Amino acid sequence: MFIANTKENQKEMLEKIGVSSIEELLRQIPSGFLHPSLDLPAALTEEELTTHLRDLAAKNKPLKNFIGAGMYEHFIPAAVPALSSRGEFLTAYTPYQAEASQGTLQTIYEFQSASCALMNMGVATASHYDGATALAEAVLASARITGRKEILISTLLHPHYKEVLQTYTRHMGLTIVEAKVQINGTLSLKELQTQLSDKTACFVLQTPNFLGNLEDASAVSAAVHAVNALLVAVVNPISLGVVQTPGEYNADFAVCEGQPLGNPMSFGGPGLGILTAKESYVRQLPGRMVGIAKDHDGRRAFVLTLQAREQHIRREKAASNICSNEALCALNAVIYLTLLGPQGLKEVAELNLERAHQLADLINTVPGFKAGTGAPFFNEFLVQCPVPAHQVIEKLEEKGIAAGYDLGRLCAPMTNCLLVCATELRTEDDLKAYVDALRGI
Repeated sequence: MFIANTKENQKEMLEKIGVSSIEELLRQIPSGFLHPSLDLPAALTEEELTTHLRDLAAKNKPLKNFIGAGMYEHFIPAAVPALSSRGEFLTAYTPYQAEASQGTLQTIYEFQSASCALMNMGVATASHYDGATALAEAVLASARITGRKEILISTLLHPHYKEVLQTYTRHMGLTIVEAKVQINGTLSLKELQTQLSDKTACFVLQTPNFLGNLEDASAVSAAVHAVNALLVAVVNPISLGVVQTPGEYNADFAVCEGQPLGNPMSFGGPGLGILTAKESYVRQLPGRMVGIAKDHDGRRAFVLTLQAREQHIRREKAASNICSNEALCALNAVIYLTLLGPQGLKEVAELNLERAHQLADLINTVPGFKAGTGAPFFNEFLVQCPVPAHQVIEKLEEKGIAAGYDLGRLCAPMTNCLLVCATELRTEDDLKAYVDALRGI
């Protein structure tokens, strides 16, 4: 969007306000908080700007991507952007007057239905900003339901999710405690049982966890419910084509980052938060939900059934005042899931499983490198390197390969550890090139 702001415009606005300059307008702000004048170059013409941006884009290196860590590169059928970019659907992110569009309401309803089928859960919201905020909302709902103040999470919950959870709960009187893990990179069920108590509002289980390892979700669920706490599951949606769904192991809430479902990585966002729950908790869900009703003439009508947002109800009664739905990303996800269907999702999940295990086996043939922790994993796994991980990343980048995520950035003792991901987009030639590059280190 271009908004004209000439000196004449500024003069007219300042006169209308009743001040002589921008500096006078901002005089109430302490000088230490004011940004110094920016020494910006002269404006470019549209043609010059387009050329400049193309030159910048040309500097990007096309790399074979083996990085996961929460954002995943998957094949997106051409029909997904072709349909979601149609004028009937295209919207910024939240249809603030969704009631005016039956089409928008129907796509949200279909997304909710697909989310419930994917997770095997009772109800779903219209979506949230990303997986981390969906988790935070599920945790806050759990605290309201149980009236308890302790939130127990796995040490191997995604670190960014932990940060968002800390931000949400910082001033709410809630305490976050981390559950211990075993040396193989999965939860210690025995330790978990000692940490669970009648103070625990919920336990947050991520499976696959941050290291890509699959947890024994059924055993964890039984332990959590034994103390009348709630289970909040965080999952990789693609993995549900081959592993247990949250509904199968009796999760109370199930959330995920929906980016892998037909949404590009786009340099890190936007994301898509999917939040589902047991039907009995529907009144505790934040945001909005679309349902089906009948109009005056008995015709089917899609309506905003529940809107627990402060924009719609009194703030003190709102389930959350910082939640909104990602309508366009959710539309991509529902088109993607509809195109694949249950069998297609299973095949994509099997390809991810196969590629990752093929790569791990190949890496284990390279002296000095060890892939995996001994636990079952999905499409992501830990690799121990003979040199610091950042050196491996630098060397493989020279070969046109994005080697993985440097775990030393999060934890100093893991300086020599890489988190490596292989999705269905990585061919056998890609896997071979990766391992050949490792041999050269």
